[in-house]
Amino acid sequence: MCCRSRVTIHRFPFSSTLLFVAAIVAGILIPSMLYAESAPDRWPSVSAPLPFASGERLAYDVTWLGMRAGIATMIVQEGLDQRGRRQLTLNMTARSSPTVTKFYPVDNRGVSQVDLDSFLPTHMTFARREGKRFNDFDYTFRHHEGLVTAVKDGKTDELQIPPDAQDAMSCLYYVRKVLPFVPGETLTMTVHHDKKNYKMDVRVEALETVEGRWGKAETARVVVIMPFQGIFLNEGNIRVWFTTDTHRVPVRMKAKVVVGSIVAEVTEGYGLAAPP
Repeated sequence: MCCRSRVTIHRFPFSSTLLFVAAIVAGILIPSMLYAESAPDRWPSVSAPLPFASGERLAYDVTWLGMRAGIATMIVQEGLDQRGRRQLTLNMTARSSPTVTKFYPVDNRGVSQVDLDSFLPTHMTFARREGKRFNDFDYTFRHHEGLVTAVKDGKTDELQIPPDAQDAMSCLYYVRKVLPFVPGETLTMTVHHDKKNYKMDVRVEALETVEGRWGKAETARVVVIMPFQGIFLNEGNIRVWFTTDTHRVPVRMKAKVVVGSIVAEVTEGYGLAAPP
């Protein structure tokens, strides 16, 4: 049975599950109802060249208190949808390490299809396996109608969404694509997730040179108020370091938690995007 509901925006300072580690770290931040507080002509258009190519695969190690907590991967593939329109298919996996699996197993998998002309999601599936939580989500976006058909564990609802709503995977790629890496630049956005519309704020804090397995790189440090509750609760602030080169790769993510911090670092794929 389907039902309609109003466009309700929730704003909660929650934090990162391994799903969002895959997302926020490899290209999925969260937008919708997007606007900038700076001059509009300073923003790249949706048709601007993509910083990520078809075939890009990024892998991350996630650590907590010096312990390897999990791994996350993101893969980009370009192709055509059923109507012959160009689309991106974003594949995500996030799994807990053997040590963490003993007390909190995580095995999340998601697929998001994004129309390349509008850079809006058209369909997303997400299988959440976290601890004792087992949920299956299926979203079909109809942006021209302001609606999404959301199916959670077999229950279907027809819900209203803002005109430019993104999903929990397409969003970071959108931010990675359009956000100017200039200190002080900001975004306020919305993402549809788990049958709710969430607001999120993003701000470029500073430019920093950071070092890791990838070597040394100039990055933009971006702070995100993350509205999702995940495996560890934190104060709501997540920081992501994006390289300022043409690939704009998120090489590091860090979020404070009740005890210590959770950190994700890129381990594979930086600079290895397949040719167009």
